Order: sequence, then C-alpha cells, then structure tokens
Amino acid sequence: MEGLWNSLPVLAQDLIVSIALILPILIAAVLLIRGYAPFPLAHAILWRFRWANLMFILLIAVSVGMGIGLIAQERGLRRGMANSADKFDLVVAAPGSELTMMLATVFLQPSDVGLLDGNAFNEVAGHENVSIAAPIAFGDSFNNAPVVGTTAEFVTYLTDGELDGRLWETHEEAVTGAAVDLAIGDSFTPAHGVGDAAEEHAHEGAGFTVVGRMPRTGTPWDRAILIPIEAVWEVHGLANGHAPESGEQIGPPYDAKFFPGTPAIIVRADALWANYALRSEFTRDNQMMAFFPGSVLANLYRVMGDVRQAMSLMSVVTQVLVAASVLLGLFILTRLFQRQVAMLRALGSPRRFIMAVIWLYGVLLLAAGTALGVALGFAASAVLSRIVTLRTDILVEASLGWSEIHLALAFLSITSVLALIPAFALMRQPVVANLRA
Repeated sequence: MEGLWNSLPVLAQDLIVSIALILPILIAAVLLIRGYAPFPLAHAILWRFRWANLMFILLIAVSVGMGIGLIAQERGLRRGMANSADKFDLVVAAPGSELTMMLATVFLQPSDVGLLDGNAFNEVAGHENVSIAAPIAFGDSFNNAPVVGTTAEFVTYLTDGELDGRLWETHEEAVTGAAVDLAIGDSFTPAHGVGDAAEEHAHEGAGFTVVGRMPRTGTPWDRAILIPIEAVWEVHGLANGHAPESGEQIGPPYDAKFFPGTPAIIVRADALWANYALRSEFTRDNQMMAFFPGSVLANLYRVMGDVRQAMSLMSVVTQVLVAASVLLGLFILTRLFQRQVAMLRALGSPRRFIMAVIWLYGVLLLAAGTALGVALGFAASAVLSRIVTLRTDILVEASLGWSEIHLALAFLSITSVLALIPAFALMRQPVVANLRA
C-alpha cells in the first residue's frame, strides 16, 4: 500500500488527502439530511440571529487565518532564500564560518572575515573545471546600499546578460541593482562601512558614475552597487591587482604580487559533478575552504524547521482552543432558538429533521468562518511578505498551498463533527419546559 501511495503523483496525493478530510462531513450530511429539506430553516436562523452569527464567524476566521498565515509565510521565506542563493554554486573563502561567509556573499551582510591572496585566487581561476571565478570585495556603502567590487563577467552571469545601459569600462564607472535610488548618469562617492557611521568616512575624491542598471532579481543584490574590484582596492590605497605597466586594466588575469586579497571567490563550473570535485580540492586546513551556499541554507532550514514545528504546535494549540470555543459557542447559540425547536417537536417534526437543521446551521457558520479565515490568512501573509521583502530585499511571495488547504479542511471537518454534540444535546431537552421558557 505504501508503494502504491508513493507511486501516485503529488497532486493526486493532495486531492486524496483533501477528500479524506471532508469525508466525515459528507457522511454526516447524508445520514442527517437524507430525505429532508432543512436549508430554509437553517437560512432563517442564520438571518434571524445574524449579528451573533457574524461575530462567531469572525472568531473562526481569525483562528484559521493565523495558522494559514504562519505556514504560508514560512514557506515563502524559505523559497525566497533559496532563490537568492541560486546563482552561487560554490564559494571559496579563507577558513572560518561557512554561515558567516554565506550571509556575507549571498545576502551581503557586513562581516569581518579573512582574505585569500593572489596565489589562491589564480589557483582557483586557473583550474580547468572552473568557468567563472569572480573575486568580490565589500565593506563600503552609499546611502546604506552596499558597494561591492567584482568583475564584469560576474555581473553578466548574475543578470543573465540583461542590463539596462552597459557594463563599466573604466575604474570610475558602476552598475546598480534595481532597488538602488540612483539612475544611469548619476554620480556618487562611497563611504567606508555601513550605516550612519559610514557618512563620516567618505572616500573623498573617489567618485563613480552609474552606467548600467541590473534587472530586479528578488535578492539582496537588488540593493547593491557593483564597481570594478580594482576600484575598491584603489580607494583604500592598495594595489589594484595588476602590475604598474598594465595601465588601467580591468578584470582578470591578476598578478599575484599586486593582488591585495579577496574575502571570497564565487566559483561556477560548467558540469555539476565538477562542483563537488572543486569543493574537495579547494578545502584545505588553514589555507582555504570551499562550500555550497545551498548546503549551508539546508542546515539553516533545519533550524527553521524546528521553529516551524514550534509555530505549528502553537497553531494546533490555538486550533484546539478555538474548537472548544466553537463547541461552547454553538451550545450558546442553540439556546437562542430552543423555544422554536421545542415548537417544532411539539408539532411532530422528526428528531432527525430537527438535528439536521441545527447541525446544518452550525456547519454553515463553520464553513463561512473557515473560508473567510483562508482569505484573511492569505491577505495577512501577503502583507507580511511585502514587509519582509522591503526589510531584507529577499523576494518573499505569499501563496496558498496544499498545506494551508489541508489545515483549513481538517479544522472544518473536526468542528463539523463536534457540531453534532450541541444538536444532540438540544434534542434531549424537555419540550414543555422550553415552550414555557
């Protein structure tokens, strides 16, 4: 049986789970409603006590929306982080923390890390299986936008060759990300560091002109300003990676004697298998380390998975509390029309018909609240995604998945079954006493 289940397409599995979740509702509906028409009476009760019913629906919607919003937001953040690391197959850096280097290179978080010298870079760049070896240099900024030194080849790879304007041709030209508040033709002066303190350490006399603008990538590189790595070294009073007789050369090859150092090298190989061989070859104690940002993210996801489990547990506890509140609320609501129910019983209405009316009334409330909760959860997740995107520059997109649908259907199914309890309890109350009430 397990083999048959695993052989089914994912969509088929999700549909089967959804049908299984709503099956208890269908069975209860067939057993209670078969042969009767309780809808007009249930509709009349809904309209007669509409304001109390509306508050009850809102309570259910908030509960369902919280659970759905948490799950959708976590999945969107995870997908956005994975997309941010998509262009970074392999990173070679000085020995240290892989997580720190991943945050520095992929997410452009300011970090104090070691440097690789020119010999290390030339070894990596000259390897037969390496198609791209891009040194990067960071530490400067302009208006909180990180200024990153790299090569034109890496910019082309990062943008898939799509660029508004052109690449730099001199040491004084720059390319900006889509979220940077600089237009083509604007000039700027970078400062050392990031934040308010950076304004006090501007590199006087080091002016750059924007000549290109990258398309939006949905990654932190959208807020970066890219300049030739030679320019980064020069504004800090260092050699520019080339011998003096090379003039204004930009890009590789670099002379190891005049190579000031780079915190990381972004490496790409044409063959997937070559990346694993390169990671093994470029990982050496006390010399350099090579790692896959995707693997570091996977480890981070394990931590996030623990957080997600905690959030899911909180959501389940909330759902249980709300289910209990729903049950209590249905008991209270049914007391509003217990006299009408007693009159129906006195007139000879079958018990199953009356139970069908009460149960259908409760299920309609639950279904409306659940549907509204799904909408609220999606809307809340969309708003949170936009806030996270603006704060982190990681494109987080909210979307409803089968996990959210299953959560909503499970809640609706369980509470619909519980709705049989107040319907049954109302039937057991004495007719005469309720008529006199």
